[in-house]
Amino acid sequence: MFAPPRRAEAGLYGFMTDLAVSAVFPTIMALSLALGLGLLIGVQRGWALRNAPDGTRFAGIRTFGLIGLAGGLAGVLHAIDASLAIILVTACAILILLGYTRTSRMNGSVSGTASIVGLLTLGCGYLATAGHQQVASAIAVLLTVILALRSQLHGWLEHLTELEIGAIARFALIAGAILPLLPDRPYGPYDAWNPRHLWMVVVLVSGFSFIGYLACKRLGARNGTLATAGAGALVSSTAVTAALASRLREDDGDRRMLSAAIALASAVMFLRVLVLVGALAPIALNGVALLALPPAITSGIAAVWMLRSALPEPADGAHPVKIRNPFDLWPAIGMMALIMVVSVASRWMLVQFGQAGLSATLAISGAIDVDAAIITIGGLPAPLLDARTAALVLAVPMILNTLFKAATALSIAGWTKGRAAAAALALSAVACVAMLPLVARL
Repeated sequence: MFAPPRRAEAGLYGFMTDLAVSAVFPTIMALSLALGLGLLIGVQRGWALRNAPDGTRFAGIRTFGLIGLAGGLAGVLHAIDASLAIILVTACAILILLGYTRTSRMNGSVSGTASIVGLLTLGCGYLATAGHQQVASAIAVLLTVILALRSQLHGWLEHLTELEIGAIARFALIAGAILPLLPDRPYGPYDAWNPRHLWMVVVLVSGFSFIGYLACKRLGARNGTLATAGAGALVSSTAVTAALASRLREDDGDRRMLSAAIALASAVMFLRVLVLVGALAPIALNGVALLALPPAITSGIAAVWMLRSALPEPADGAHPVKIRNPFDLWPAIGMMALIMVVSVASRWMLVQFGQAGLSATLAISGAIDVDAAIITIGGLPAPLLDARTAALVLAVPMILNTLFKAATALSIAGWTKGRAAAAALALSAVACVAMLPLVARL
């Protein structure tokens, strides 16, 4: 007759049971993720092929879910016996290819999308149980988005010109091929030049120029330019200024509208500085708020004033874009050269004056990248700078960065075409300078 276990034995039995469940729980969750990613992709594929006759579809939601689960099972088996995992993956891949071949012959059409999606789903399932859940999820989501945007991508492709295809290829070259190959370590005088960081400037400036071109073509000159300026300034208002100044030089758009976009990018930069200071150097937040808000308002007023006097958009809904080179490297290279000079100057100041030259070094380097100065201040020991001193130290790179952008606009666009944008930036710098006495009394 079965006797119930004694209390001590029951406790040990429960502990061992919990231990076994906790050991297998991560595997179950990983397999569930593999199944879920397959179902996610299958939802899109099933919806896209919902009107296809029965028997003519390569796979639907259930098949893709099972493909993801099979990949997950292969990832689990790999830890037990790698040969079993290889056999399972190979068999699934063969079945996918056979299904693609059968569907292609039946429908009389050739499309590799279904088979490639099936193989990628298998791979996502494998990654989900092989310890790369985040990578698997990211790939599956991106794959679903790309599949869902089929009509939009095809429509966009039909409207591309040969010039734009060449620009995309050149941008892929400098961003996807050249940038990763450049060394990520210091070179040159005082170790001031990092090739990868310097080339990133070229990628940003040329990239914003190209994005602005496409945005204007899609949204119109006014809306596209302003959207690019505002969004790009969240990354680098200096790069946006250089890209827009290049358009000013080429008369690619109304000058007042382009100058307004430069002023808008400056306003966004001051607001971005305020947010970063609050997150990274909160000790200086009150002082920086007094310094950043007046120039942000000044830049915003200048942008609105210049927009009101700009030429109106065509009322017929057409968005013609002047035929030009949407990917001009020379302004980007010129910007990189200026940064190389400023970087050497800031390093020289640091070597000559040491920590006593901290403010001067931050001012010179911050003329190009205010974020670097904010990060430096935020990383300093708390007793080194009080709130007032920290705000005053950050005021210098904000002012110099604004003046540097004004000089960039003038140097690229010329005095006649760039003076309105430069004037708006100079007024913003003056507004920041005017607040220094008030901050000094804090």
